[in-house]
Amino acid sequence: MSTGIWILIVVLAAILGAVGGFFGARKYLENYLKDNPPINEDQLRAMMLQMGQKPSQRKLNQMMNAMKSQSSTTSKKK
Repeated sequence: MSTGIWILIVVLAAILGAVGGFFGARKYLENYLKDNPPINEDQLRAMMLQMGQKPSQRKLNQMMNAMKSQSSTTSKKK
């Protein structure tokens, strides 16, 4: 096997591995974030208290629904 063909095979394997790794990691991260959302209601309540707002349950529900709808529309665009 000539040296040129050997180098071409190694470069193609590296490129295919990088592309496959990128898409595999992306899919894994999307599934992880879907199962484990980055913020929950308790964290949102604590954040609002730190900002000096009195969080009512209605306002918390509105904010959580807004975040869920935004994430679902973002995932539908892909």
